[in-house]
Amino acid sequence: MTDEITLATSADRERVLGTLVAAFSADPVLRHLFPADTTYPRYAAAFFGRLFDKRVDDGTVWTIGRGGSVAMWDGPKASDAPPGALDDLPADARARVDAYNAAVHDALPDEPFWYLGVLGTHPDHRGRRWGRALLADGLRRAADDGLAAVLETSNPGNVEVYRAAGFEVARELTAGPLRVWVMARPAA
Repeated sequence: MTDEITLATSADRERVLGTLVAAFSADPVLRHLFPADTTYPRYAAAFFGRLFDKRVDDGTVWTIGRGGSVAMWDGPKASDAPPGALDDLPADARARVDAYNAAVHDALPDEPFWYLGVLGTHPDHRGRRWGRALLADGLRRAADDGLAAVLETSNPGNVEVYRAAGFEVARELTAGPLRVWVMARPAA
């Protein structure tokens, strides 16, 4: 059954990265971080690979549709420091990643929460509501722990989508040229 939610393993890495590189090809943050069309696929894959490697062993990378849609969460005890450097990126791209991460990190709550770091669906699979299913599954996990769920988005269209799932804008900020909404869904 392709609409079953599964935990990703190391064996799913390439499929997950392919989905996310395609899903975020027009995303404001990813295109700010990696603006050149010629290098975007390689740099975005390195970026998402770092995020995947950080979370896969924690069991917080969920997929549906054999990796057609992916959610990467951080639990309340997740490490702040992703493993490995982004050595595949030039210094200017690393500087943009570091600046964006610092701006978002400073805007996050002090109390424990579940953090939705990435939610993306491959363009070939949009409209199947897989992203919503993955979001709902993560929200159940946060609710089971009695914790809030938090995310950030720079895509204005996502604000209403996340509001429909119970999130509210907790803070707005700018990160370089980007407008960013940090959103939270209170503990159930």
